[in-house]
Amino acid sequence: MPTSVRLPDDIERRLDVLARQTGRTKAFYIRALINEHLAEMEDYYLAAEVRQRVRKGDERVLSAKAVRRDLGLAD
Repeated sequence: MPTSVRLPDDIERRLDVLARQTGRTKAFYIRALINEHLAEMEDYYLAAEVRQRVRKGDERVLSAKAVRRDLGLAD
């Protein structure tokens, strides 16, 4: 699915220079950046959502001791 993104002029210029100097397309570098950092962003934003649910009391939280006990790892 095609997606368009408007980039700030300075970023656009940097991508232009990089693409021109390496012989690759700007799209190549944009895809590479997304692939490289999407997992980090997913981790961050999904964790922030869980944290919000925990603070509201909408998410169950267990202590490390309870987890070890439930997994049969208690001392």
